[in-house]
Amino acid sequence: MTDLIERLADISDIYDAVFCDLWGCLHNGLRPFPDAVAALQQFRAKGGVVILLTNAPRPRGSVIRQLDKIGVPHDAYDDVVSSGDASQFGMVSGLVGNKVYHIGPEKDAGFFTDLPAELDASAISRVPLEQAEGIICTGLFDDQTETPEDYRPTLLYAKQKAMKLLCTNPDIVVDMGEKRLYCAGAIAALYSEMGGESLYFGKPHPPIYDLARRRLALLKRAPDDRILAIGDGIHTDIQGGLAEGFDTLFVTGGLAATEFGTDPQRPDPLKIQAWFDAHQIAATAAIPFLR
Repeated sequence: MTDLIERLADISDIYDAVFCDLWGCLHNGLRPFPDAVAALQQFRAKGGVVILLTNAPRPRGSVIRQLDKIGVPHDAYDDVVSSGDASQFGMVSGLVGNKVYHIGPEKDAGFFTDLPAELDASAISRVPLEQAEGIICTGLFDDQTETPEDYRPTLLYAKQKAMKLLCTNPDIVVDMGEKRLYCAGAIAALYSEMGGESLYFGKPHPPIYDLARRRLALLKRAPDDRILAIGDGIHTDIQGGLAEGFDTLFVTGGLAATEFGTDPQRPDPLKIQAWFDAHQIAATAAIPFLR
């Protein structure tokens, strides 16, 4: 049975590093969670390394700027690895072609321009759908009003042209404050459901973890059994962490909070276990909120 703990400090002594999710764990898109910030600061103060591992479609620099904007202090983490970072490697390798149609808001334009020095994107150009060899999806054009169904005609055209879709954020939904919004993963899932081919680089898929390990190695040597993956997404954070051989800490007060009782601060352990059993996935430990 999964252990329900009160604080990260209850188990943190057996880990050298944590790979911590952002949305739902460290912040809600609008503000950081003070207890989560303090927990990560305390872990670092004892010598641990914190890698923020996010399915954000934007590259590392853009994610850090957003964290600065909402007030996440730099001493709460050592580095950031995003799905956008990992996806850029796929883009420059031409996995969906060199002429690509971008589905996503203009705020994600940095995905195509803000690249590390070792990546050359000069061969990649954004073009209209009719000229495209493939699609790169960073999200919805307007996630405040649209749903994946609004993209069915576009995806049907892409499928008829045998285009591949590179999904820079496998998340299906995310909570922005109190509002639940669709992510790029919802469009990619619909495309796959329609018979198209979607390619993923973020959690729970290996590329983002390979990149995280490389970034961690620059800071500290930590074997897989000394890494803890923290998150509130059962099919992203937890499934991905388990597949990589990490221990996992599931935050029950995030995306699935309503599954575990009426009080998010006091989730029902039996409901947690039943939910894990239903999904055939079990985290090493669970915590109401990261603290």
